[in-house]
Amino acid sequence: MRQKFVVTVLVLLLVGIVTASCSSHSIKKVVLKKTTTTTSLASLKCPLTDTSAPGNLVPMRPALAIKVDNYPTARPQAGLNQADVVFDEPVEGFITRFVAVFQCQTPPLVGPIRSARLIDVAILDELSDPIFIHAGGIQQVIDALKAANAYDDNIFWHGSIEINPPGRQAPYDTYTSTTNAWALQPSDTTPPEPLFNFGPINKSASSVSSININFSPTNDTTWTWDAALKKFELSYKGVVALDSLGLPLVANNVLVERVSVTFGPWWENSQGGLEVVADMTGTGQASLFRDGEVVNGTWQRSSLASPTTYVDNSGESMNFTPGNTWVEIVPNQVSTSVNP
Repeated sequence: MRQKFVVTVLVLLLVGIVTASCSSHSIKKVVLKKTTTTTSLASLKCPLTDTSAPGNLVPMRPALAIKVDNYPTARPQAGLNQADVVFDEPVEGFITRFVAVFQCQTPPLVGPIRSARLIDVAILDELSDPIFIHAGGIQQVIDALKAANAYDDNIFWHGSIEINPPGRQAPYDTYTSTTNAWALQPSDTTPPEPLFNFGPINKSASSVSSININFSPTNDTTWTWDAALKKFELSYKGVVALDSLGLPLVANNVLVERVSVTFGPWWENSQGGLEVVADMTGTGQASLFRDGEVVNGTWQRSSLASPTTYVDNSGESMNFTPGNTWVEIVPNQVSTSVNP
């Protein structure tokens, strides 16, 4: 009897130990799973748009900046609606060109690609060492790009990534795919830092229906709030701008950044067009258009090595809405008008 009692006690103790061990293991699994889920959630947002990443995982690659033409004969462009950020910059004669920035999306065709400009350096320095695809440039600009914080990938040096779609004529027939462009720098697996703060709209916001930026006769730009799309829609001289798929060009955020501009000393073309030199440091007026409203304030940037910050007139950080952003870099000489 005593022997049976001892055996019984030992069995019960062993069962208790195993049960406790299993219970402890189960608790650890729950905690570990929760921790893993929390960690994963932090990487689900695209850094430049604050929207959900494709496949719930931010791609491990740098920003990709592609120089795209915006002369009327270059339209319609390909890939702009898939860009996380588009910088609309003034060049000679105040026609404009785009720096289309991709990170989370991979459109199969982007272009037409055109030559670089000096103003690109100030844009690239904010993008955490992006890949920059352009179609050459004057020697002074190429020299400046060598000092920029970017991979200078002139498409003329990489014939294998060039695409020439049928029906397009030079100089508007040079395109590439984002997949081929990222493949030029396969060892860089670092996503860019965010450019903007995302959050609820600032209390200082007021309603707006459209913003017109009259860069030049060829680039008379208007963004109009579309309540059905809940986006701003781009048009030129009253005609809606379309992409190569026939879809209107739209933006969740339109940021108007006013800058001081001078000209020269270099010629950019045979007609005597001088290089546009934009001062992208210091401070200036800024207006953020989102959700059918506008927030007015200023931009501030201490040096090209520093990011640009945006504050409203009350001193609060401007909050962008999740989604794509078009940055309109507007010379102080260019007139703008806002329709409330």
